[in-house]
Amino acid sequence: MTKTRKTEFRPDDFVVYPAHGVGKIVSIEEQEIAGLRLELFVISFEKDKMTLRVPTNKAVDIGMRGLSTPDVVVKALETLKGKARVKRAMWSRRAQEYEQKINSGDLLSIAEVVRDLHRADDQREQSYSERQLYEAALERLTREVAAVSGTDEAGAAKKVDDVLVGRAA
Repeated sequence: MTKTRKTEFRPDDFVVYPAHGVGKIVSIEEQEIAGLRLELFVISFEKDKMTLRVPTNKAVDIGMRGLSTPDVVVKALETLKGKARVKRAMWSRRAQEYEQKINSGDLLSIAEVVRDLHRADDQREQSYSERQLYEAALERLTREVAAVSGTDEAGAAKKVDDVLVGRAA
């Protein structure tokens, strides 16, 4: 099997896998699958207690990327300060769009979902599916903010929460 594109990821690097969020490359190993020798990134998602193996030559194609730069994190936090943009489409259509944004792995898109679904204490209650999407987006956002800024998740969650609460004031 020929290597089409060598990626710049190394063991101990934090990466963002679109469907699962922030993970850490534990190692790069070779395995034989269906008679082909494949080089694989072994990515550990500590919080989810999950390990994922991704072929090194497919990593970029599937959207795996390094952590965002600090400027992107600042832009994402700025996005949270904006006014929620809720389209008047049916909830099922909006939910689908939110799901796509969350699974895109793009930090700014995830921040938009958090902004749009955030509810202040004085606003109406969220439905179960709204809350599920909001919590998924919030978790992805805080994990990446924590990994980029080198703080723990609790510190990142407080930073994000401060921005969201500050916007309502």
